[in-house]
Amino acid sequence: MQPMELITSTSNPKIRLMRALQQRKQREATGLCLVEGIFHVGEAMAAGAAVEYLCYAPDMLTSDFAWRLVRDASAAGTPSFQVSAPVLAALSEKEHPQGLLAVVRTRLLALADLSPASFSWGVALVAPQDPGNVGAILRTVDAVGASGLILLDGGVDPYHPSSVRASMGALFGHPVATSGFAEWAAWCREQGCQVVGTSARASTDYRLAGPFTRPMMLLLGSEREGLSAEQAAVCHQMVRLPMHGRVTSLNLAVAAGIMLYAMLPGLATAPASSRYAPDRP
Repeated sequence: MQPMELITSTSNPKIRLMRALQQRKQREATGLCLVEGIFHVGEAMAAGAAVEYLCYAPDMLTSDFAWRLVRDASAAGTPSFQVSAPVLAALSEKEHPQGLLAVVRTRLLALADLSPASFSWGVALVAPQDPGNVGAILRTVDAVGASGLILLDGGVDPYHPSSVRASMGALFGHPVATSGFAEWAAWCREQGCQVVGTSARASTDYRLAGPFTRPMMLLLGSEREGLSAEQAAVCHQMVRLPMHGRVTSLNLAVAAGIMLYAMLPGLATAPASSRYAPDRP
């Protein structure tokens, strides 16, 4: 890599853009998001995400893996900019930043971009409000070998920094689509998709549900409201997760994880590999 000038001012246009991407309106206006951390940047690159540029603080990079990411980006023609440690700290949302950030192009799909061949088992969330839940669910989608995620009737931005972090890179390796609920329900009928929903009022214990066959969709309501009667009506099965204590419900990402693993025996596929997997920090 050729020597380059060190960026030491937060008023630099590249830095100002990165700071602006912490806001949803800027992410939507530009089609870009901010990815922070060595592992997360590596996963975005491994998934083939469109990385616009990297920023790194040379004095903060102590990992050979991180330097390899910078070299690989440069070899691929991706611009990389050196910044001072104070500038990178100003961009970071972490208490102890790792010295590497990337600006990555977002990719939200429509239902027309999906098919049973490319999206045979996934999760649909109705208006989720917690970005951490969205990211954690994507992480579990990756863990079980499911296809991806569909966000219905709005809700949180899946490229919110908290979602990006919680997904542990899965956001860039799996399709994420948006749709209205009615459009999605019609799409599921057209595709012959089996829909399973959850409700504390359902009569069937999740351990007794099934059989689960592709194409399959797990439908979950929002953290606060759950599924309405109209939304539950599109489900072929409604199941409940038994509550034995005083709590009346589980965290959305926890409930999704339990259900996805319950579905796994009948729907399992081999997980995708990452070209960076052997040398992660």
